[in-house]
Amino acid sequence: MKIALIFGLFLMGIGQACAWHGQCPTIEISVDGAQIPRYYHQGTTYVEATKGKEYSILVCNPLGERIAVALSVDGLNTINAQHTEARLASKWILGPYESVVINGWQVNERQARRFFFTTEAKSYGAWLGRTENLGLISAAFFRERPRPVIREEDEPRQSQALPQGAPAMEKSKGTELKSQQGNDQAAGRAPQPEYAATGIGHRVRHEVQRVYMDLEDRPFATVNLRYEFRPILLELGVVPVSVNQDSLARRQRAQGFREGTYCPEP
Repeated sequence: MKIALIFGLFLMGIGQACAWHGQCPTIEISVDGAQIPRYYHQGTTYVEATKGKEYSILVCNPLGERIAVALSVDGLNTINAQHTEARLASKWILGPYESVVINGWQVNERQARRFFFTTEAKSYGAWLGRTENLGLISAAFFRERPRPVIREEDEPRQSQALPQGAPAMEKSKGTELKSQQGNDQAAGRAPQPEYAATGIGHRVRHEVQRVYMDLEDRPFATVNLRYEFRPILLELGVVPVSVNQDSLARRQRAQGFREGTYCPEP
C-alpha cells in the first residue's frame, strides 16, 4: 500500500463550511474579498485579471469525506512551485464539507507570499524560467483510499494526525520534480508583457504541518480557470464588446475647454 506524505496547515479558512454540498468540487477567485465573475467561451472558463490586484483562491470540498487537492497557478504548484503530474504533486487536504482560502505561494513552514495579477515579464513563473503555462489556475481533487484498521504499534512513527478542519499538502518524490523542472525550462517561451500572469507578493502568516495519507492514483475531478486582462478577453470574444461600450461612449463625448478658474486640488 502506497502511503503519500502530506504536509501543511492553514490558519486562515479553517472550519469554513462548503456552500456547495452535493455538487462537484470547485474553486473560486476573489479580489478585495469579493468573488469575480466567470465567463464561459468555447469550452473554457475565464475570469478577468486586474493588473496589480492581489487575489485569493477558494477551494471547496462538497463531499462528506476528506480529500486532497493539487493546486497550481501558472503551471506551478502553490506549495513548492514544482510542475509535475497531478498524482505526484504536493496537495492541500480538506476535511468533509470544508473550504479553505489560499492566498499565496507557500515559501516555508510558517509563511506564504501573496498572489497578484501582473504581466508575464514580471511574473513568478518568468523569474523561475517557466513560462509555458502562464494564465492558468488548475485544481485536481483526489479521494483518500479506505483506511484499514491498523494497530497503534504498527503506525508510522513520523505520521501526525490531521487536526479537525485542517487543510494540508502532499509532497512527492524530489527526483521526479527535478527532472520535470529541466523540461519546463527547455520548453519555455519568451514572456509577453500584454498577457496576464501571477506575481509573488508580500509575506503573510501561513503555518503548515506534515500529515500522511494514502490517496487514489487518479483525480475524481479537475477544475481549470483561465485568467486574462480585459483587452485579451475582448479580443477572444469572451466578454461581449457591448460590456465596454460605456467607456467608449465616454471617450466619444470628450470636450476641450469648460468653465473653471483654477485647477482643483485633491
